[in-house]
Amino acid sequence: MKSIRSIILHGLMIVLAIMTLIPGLWMVSASFMPAGEASTFPPTLVPSSISFEHYETLFTRLEIGKYFVNSVILSVVITLISLFFNSMAGYAFAKYRFAGRDRMFRLLIAEMVIPAQVTTLPLFLMLNKVGLVNTYFGVIVAGMATIYGIFLIRQFALSIPDSLIEAARMDGASEFKIYWSVILPLCRPILVTLAIFTFLGTWNDFFWPLIVLTDDSMYTLPVALAILSGEHVQDTELMMAGAVLTVLPVLLVFLALQKYYIQGIMIGSVKG
Repeated sequence: MKSIRSIILHGLMIVLAIMTLIPGLWMVSASFMPAGEASTFPPTLVPSSISFEHYETLFTRLEIGKYFVNSVILSVVITLISLFFNSMAGYAFAKYRFAGRDRMFRLLIAEMVIPAQVTTLPLFLMLNKVGLVNTYFGVIVAGMATIYGIFLIRQFALSIPDSLIEAARMDGASEFKIYWSVILPLCRPILVTLAIFTFLGTWNDFFWPLIVLTDDSMYTLPVALAILSGEHVQDTELMMAGAVLTVLPVLLVFLALQKYYIQGIMIGSVKG
């Protein structure tokens, strides 16, 4: 009886996995189809012949390469800055005792329920006042630190023994030296987890770069593809090639770091 249930369960899981993978596999397949083949009915799952013309068009005529580079630079810079500020704040909330610490942390947690869209207009107006609209720094500001990142680091840092910190202080290490040489190496699993979250979120972000950036040469890849899709709405194969270029980097990053991602998620919930 148990074996039958196991077979049925695994069969359902395989079916669900296949159903989940089909759209992504068709996206890759369509990107290599000759022009017009992806729009035929019934739908074609496998290209009749392999064609790289759509990728060539993206990188030559549509200059998608510069948007790709823009996204890479912004995603890497925001990820590094976010890790620095989030790790310092999370460590401070976990290990330092100062007036109003718990109240401030509870306030931050309460603000997590506020949708990000609510704060978009005030942040945009502030950036406009200081002349940061249509600059990359204006895009970076929104991701320099996040409440979720601070919370994630803080929860992990609580599991670090206070004795290690005290021992470092007794050895004469400065507070920054303790943070840099003791805390960051111990927080590596959760830092990698947060880096994946931040990189994926920044790479896929469409709303904020669209609002802040007005110069089309500064657009990120998702914004550029959205605009191109309006101009080439009938070019299904071209848009699928653009989608592959958007998905592939973040997929490779996740596959390369998934071990640390899972480790960070599991360990980060040890203490609360």
